[in-house]
Amino acid sequence: MIIMKNSSATATHKEPSHKTLTYWNPSPLTQRRIDIFLNHKRAKWSLWLFSLMLIFSLCSPIIANDKPLIIQYKSKFFLPVLKAYPETTFGGDFETATDYTDPHVIALIEKNGWLIWPLIPYHYTTHIRNLTTPAPSPPSANNWLGTDDQARDVLARTLYGLRVSLLFAIGLTFSSSLIGITIGAIQGYFGGITDLIGQRFLELWSGLPTVYLLIIISSMITPNATWLLFIMLLFSWTRLVDLVRAECLKVRNLEYIKAARALGVSHIEIIQRHLLPNAMVATIAYMPFVLAGAISTLTALDFLGLGLPPGSASLGELVLQGKNNLHAPWLGLTAFMTLSSILTLMVFIGEGVRDAFDPRVKASK
Repeated sequence: MIIMKNSSATATHKEPSHKTLTYWNPSPLTQRRIDIFLNHKRAKWSLWLFSLMLIFSLCSPIIANDKPLIIQYKSKFFLPVLKAYPETTFGGDFETATDYTDPHVIALIEKNGWLIWPLIPYHYTTHIRNLTTPAPSPPSANNWLGTDDQARDVLARTLYGLRVSLLFAIGLTFSSSLIGITIGAIQGYFGGITDLIGQRFLELWSGLPTVYLLIIISSMITPNATWLLFIMLLFSWTRLVDLVRAECLKVRNLEYIKAARALGVSHIEIIQRHLLPNAMVATIAYMPFVLAGAISTLTALDFLGLGLPPGSASLGELVLQGKNNLHAPWLGLTAFMTLSSILTLMVFIGEGVRDAFDPRVKASK
């Protein structure tokens, strides 16, 4: 006998579907580390301040520039910060790029429209013409940190120099960390003759007079940011090799590593899944100090005239300006405050990260 069921009776009531947002759910260990870092007040506030400095420096073309942000001319809008316009666009006589510091050009624009200037109306290359005192001039309402000996705004050059230093240091830190972690993991995992040869090469390479070699190489080529990054990368990758190697040597012969080998897991997968997570604890805690060292090295090379090309915005060049113009103390004070602030923030952030990855530190509730 076949029993026919009433579909209406057996129909299940379906709840209306709602879209749910997926949030990041960190593991208990990760949450513990975040809590420890956030409870470290100096590290937390240092991270906020460093983030603000990085954001302001990245926005320096919008904050400090000798070109207007927006121009409205004859019912049309122009963005000089993003695109160069010939002078004839605004009723001028020449086909060359518009010089927005020319009073005649400003008068032409304001006659048929308006323009909005950045907060600091100077680029780091702008030579100010209407100074009331000889350069270097002291801080004033127009130049908040004064000018250097070439009549350039110090605040604008500080912003652009900070951007160059931070981007250079971040790029160098991550590049050198990638190479150092890779070599350290290979040495620590394989051990034996691989580790022996790697250690002997590392001893020879680390024993080279790094500063003198940097000076010699920099004096042989035309310096620029790319060449400096490559040259400094040749010597900075060795800092993390010993840390990663030591961590990998500790766990390479543990049972779960042997079991993974017995199951036929490839060496690359074992290194990625089992060795590197243990090694990254010490590596991440050391990275802020590597970042601070990269900023200091670039500043030293720029101070010696072996870093970025002449005229570039650089913290080292600002230090040199302070040295050459002792009668203008605002130059030296600006360089000192900028460098000491960024390096102090890096040290405090490093302390917080170190405590967060230290298993002996307890998270306060």
